[in-house]
Amino acid sequence: MRRVVITGIGVKSAVGNTKEVFWENLLAGRHGIRPIDAFDTSDLEVKLAAAIRDFDPLQYMDKKEVRRNDRYCQLAIAATVDAMQDCGSEFKELDPFRVGVIFSTGIGGISTFEVNHGAFLEKGQGKVSPFFIPAMISNMGAGMIAMRFGFMGANYCPVSACASSAHAVGEAFHQVKNGYLDVCVTGGAEAAITKLAVAGFNNMTALSRSTDPDRASIPFDAERNGFVIGEGASALILEEYTHAKARGAKIYAEIAGYGATADAYHITSPRPDGLGAQNAMRLAIEEAGLTTGDIQYINAHGTSTGPNDRTETLAIRQLFGEDADRLAVSSTKSMTGHQLGAAGAVETVVCALALQNGMIPPTAGYKVPDPECDLDYVTEGARSQAITAALTNSLGFGGQNASICLKKVSE
Repeated sequence: MRRVVITGIGVKSAVGNTKEVFWENLLAGRHGIRPIDAFDTSDLEVKLAAAIRDFDPLQYMDKKEVRRNDRYCQLAIAATVDAMQDCGSEFKELDPFRVGVIFSTGIGGISTFEVNHGAFLEKGQGKVSPFFIPAMISNMGAGMIAMRFGFMGANYCPVSACASSAHAVGEAFHQVKNGYLDVCVTGGAEAAITKLAVAGFNNMTALSRSTDPDRASIPFDAERNGFVIGEGASALILEEYTHAKARGAKIYAEIAGYGATADAYHITSPRPDGLGAQNAMRLAIEEAGLTTGDIQYINAHGTSTGPNDRTETLAIRQLFGEDADRLAVSSTKSMTGHQLGAAGAVETVVCALALQNGMIPPTAGYKVPDPECDLDYVTEGARSQAITAALTNSLGFGGQNASICLKKVSE
């Protein structure tokens, strides 16, 4: 089987809009959680979010494209442009059918939906934009990326809630590994900090109602009380190893394994015994040709909700056994907030940078231990540690689990 490596990265997040700033802030333990200012929250219980700051879509597209694309799609395009520049090639030498785009979102164009629904109720059918449907649908990020660069290979959008972009990365990995593509642009984008979305998540009691930004997104802490909604995007260029080497590409890490399972349990709560998450990790490790003893770091799903953090901890303990006590486990959602369908791709980037730089980002804001969450969550700050293999977990509403295994590249 062919080897698959990451040769380009683009990130948009509440803690940075370049991979350099993003990584610097993660290692420093700086979060991007602030009061919501995009709409009036006086009648809402939730006051905080992790919104992207200082993003100008006009740096990546013209005014007409900005008007026609939902914010999630703007972020997808921008992250991909950065990743393509980072990888150092637009792959013009390849058959365009050998370059694909598998790019996801969990919710899609919800702001477009809200604006057009409001216009429809207030002024009737004639005020609904002709671009309403194309801007709203979830696959348009993948479609727009392909149009931007002329890539004609496999093009689709996995939608599996908060596991969406982890599934996208896994599917892209398999497309290249199994010889269907030589290069694949993958990742995810989400921009769901809207009044309707916040109300919906709040009413299912999923969101933190804390008013203290430093104590809002606190994964594995005994005082955690829900996740902080975040927005973001990440694009990764996955490339067949020998092609990357032949063109002298820089290589961040190798994607070596992918596991996907279902809890088959509940629409929002994880399976209490952790069996689904456990087996997703096991499948990823096995495909990578590794054992649990080879994994040194797990970037946890770690949402800061009671059931998730407890169940994920249990799943890790069940799978790793005695090896669980020597693992470093951290949740970067403590800083980025929960980017929903974009989270898996962003956290794949975290693992790749951790492997490349020998640094593990912390779980920021942690103060109060929870007896049911008893792993090493890297709470003392960023940790310098050479690592050769890592996992990232994503667990979505509906019980959809994905785990990606990455390795440090060896010749």
